[in-house]
Parts: sequence; C-alpha cells; structure tokens
Amino acid sequence: MILVLRKAFHSLKNLSESFRLIVDGSSAYPFAAQQFQMTYGDAFKFAVTHVIGLTNDDDVSKKFCPFKQLVERLNRTFKSSYLVRCGYDNYNGSSCNVALWIAYYNFLRLHQSIYNNVLNKVTKLDGTKNMPGKWQIMIYLRQQTILRLQGTATRCLNNSLGRA
Repeated sequence: MILVLRKAFHSLKNLSESFRLIVDGSSAYPFAAQQFQMTYGDAFKFAVTHVIGLTNDDDVSKKFCPFKQLVERLNRTFKSSYLVRCGYDNYNGSSCNVALWIAYYNFLRLHQSIYNNVLNKVTKLDGTKNMPGKWQIMIYLRQQTILRLQGTATRCLNNSLGRA
C-alpha cells in the first residue's frame, strides 16, 4: 500500500487539507497514512475513512460508500473479463487465480524498481531457495491464519452464547 501511494503521490509537493482516503477494513491503510506523515511531515498528512461492506448501514457508509462501490465495480468487471479471457467456467476459478497472482506479486515477485526485493517481506520465507518451497510456506501460513480466525470466531460465538 505504501508503494502504491508513493507512486500515486510522486509528483505532488503536498496534499490538499481535505484529502481523504476511502478504504475497506484493511489495517494497511492507516499504517500507510502514518508512514507518510512520519516520512514527509504534515504536507502528506491525510485522513483514512473505513467503509465496511457495500450497504449504507451507518452514517460513514451513507456518505462514502459510493466511492468504495466504484472500486468494487472495477474489481467485479476485472474478474468477469478475466473469467472469459482465461476460459474459466465459474467465478471461483477466476477469483482464485487473481488471488494467487496478487499473493505472488506482493510477497514473492522480485521488483526491479526496488532493487530486486519483494514488496512485502515475509521473514518465514528467508532461506527458502526455490519458488515451490516458498509457495508451500505461504499456503501453510494462510492455513494457520484461517485456523486462528476460526478459533477466534468460535470463542466469540461461545462467549456470546454463555458457553465456556
């Protein structure tokens, strides 16, 4: 996210005081905003507004959801065209392929523009010599995250039902 914003802002000397970044629930955006302010000072200080979901259930969503809907529509259009172009017979196949490509691009691919480093370093991949090994570790880490989230969801449900 920081690299994307850096590229978007590269020709600017400062941001408008009213600049606001409308985003989903990812924690990467506030972190990026914090890094920009620490690196570039108040000239690049901006507000981050989280819009969760695509419905207008709260005041923030009512005001900012249309901006998020534009991006979501772009994503749906991309996935639809990718579905047809690559010959998938359902959206799950194209969505999985896009998700895998994003994981590769963000965590495994070396980028010449940043001196042949990855965009987001995963320290658990250090020492892994080949790409199949890196993919195995990435899949394992994702499985662990899913199991952790499932455990958290189960504990929350049990707590709300009064179970131990």
